[in-house]
Amino acid sequence: MDFDYIEELVTKSKNGDKLSKEKLIDEFKPLIFNLTSRTFIDGYEMHDLQHECYQSLFKCLSLYNLEKHRFVAYATNAIKNNMNDLIKRFKIRSATEGNDAISLHDDVEKDLPSQDISLEDLLSDECDYEDLRLALSNLDEDEKALVDFIFYKNNTVQTYAYIKNMCYSTANLRKKVALKKISNYLN
Repeated sequence: MDFDYIEELVTKSKNGDKLSKEKLIDEFKPLIFNLTSRTFIDGYEMHDLQHECYQSLFKCLSLYNLEKHRFVAYATNAIKNNMNDLIKRFKIRSATEGNDAISLHDDVEKDLPSQDISLEDLLSDECDYEDLRLALSNLDEDEKALVDFIFYKNNTVQTYAYIKNMCYSTANLRKKVALKKISNYLN
């Protein structure tokens, strides 16, 4: 592929030139054909997989920043990642649907998880929560804020580091120290 030519086609396509979009499709056709010919997903025909790849290509085209000048790598990775994601979703789905999920014996009730929570489990969980509250109370305010931000508010260490204006490795070290304190208290 001629990378400069592809960048030119992308620029024209983003400006509404349909012919350039068709040429861009032709440039990626060998990659998509090669990838889809080596991929099998039950329930998908080759044309379905190709359609998924072209859909990824068009999404890349719409999201692409023209200042980057790396469309080929960006689109290629996106197409491959989309195929891998389809395969993963199929594997997860096949375990819960179809023949893999069927139980062929008389004692099906034994395989089903119980919805009842025993008193023992309930009390054990309550004790665990109380121990965790005590362990968290032994942390200093910065460590409490870090644990709250990452674990209770579902943020990343990278976001924490950015907000606190510190490097990632420092934020990660603080997280490890806080978790070590909690672990030491619980043990």
